[in-house]
Amino acid sequence: MIKKSDRIIAVANQKGGVGKTTTVVNLATAMAACDKKTLIIDADPQGNASTGFGIKYNERDKDLYSIICGKIDINTAIKSTMIPKLDIIPTSPDLSALEQELVHIEDREYKIRNILYQIKDNYDYVFLDCPPSLGLVTLNALCAAKSLIIPLQTEFYALEGLSQLINTLESIKGNFNKDIILQGILLTMYDKRNKICEMVSNDVKSHFSNKVFNTVIPRNVRVSEAPSFGQPVLMYDISCPGSQAYASLAGEIINQEKD
Repeated sequence: MIKKSDRIIAVANQKGGVGKTTTVVNLATAMAACDKKTLIIDADPQGNASTGFGIKYNERDKDLYSIICGKIDINTAIKSTMIPKLDIIPTSPDLSALEQELVHIEDREYKIRNILYQIKDNYDYVFLDCPPSLGLVTLNALCAAKSLIIPLQTEFYALEGLSQLINTLESIKGNFNKDIILQGILLTMYDKRNKICEMVSNDVKSHFSNKVFNTVIPRNVRVSEAPSFGQPVLMYDISCPGSQAYASLAGEIINQEKD
């Protein structure tokens, strides 16, 4: 059985618009629905995961940036969501300044890991929503995580960024966090009517075989609409294909642990 402390999962891709935050919000919701105590850490200065749960900007004064800078205790920043068993640590645009502020700080790569030690055993799963870059905040998340999920949009240019991210993961494994593994590559925004989607899907599976999740996230209007209502799609429309896909992904990850 995988220990709670090993269920710290970073969701990252340096390419924007691939469904990274959507995956964090809805996978975490699905895990909570499976009776797993779950925490989201919004580590993207854009704060889309925080917005996805209806947290207004004026409610984000106690955020990840303030914790890392030592201004507040991590426990004071944890917010409950409308989903039972699902909490979130929000973020604000202030986080974008972190790169410059930590440049001369010793062990700057481990700031998120060090604050997580205080609360990680309170949760079955912790999900880190990373910014769309390979900068210091993403490095911090990957140094704190035990595994990485890479959402990959099924489009032509996706594979170029994927190889770069895999190389970054190997570098982090060799230099900063020997325990991190690739949990899986998640194909997102899949349209079965589009030949390019099918080609990219087949290409990724041929290169990475068992590291590609069986679950595929379809392109779905309801998934796109849900954040504007401050809700995960599983609350907004539980019967839509997107909701069903994220529920399936949660089940697949739980079954991976049993195996």
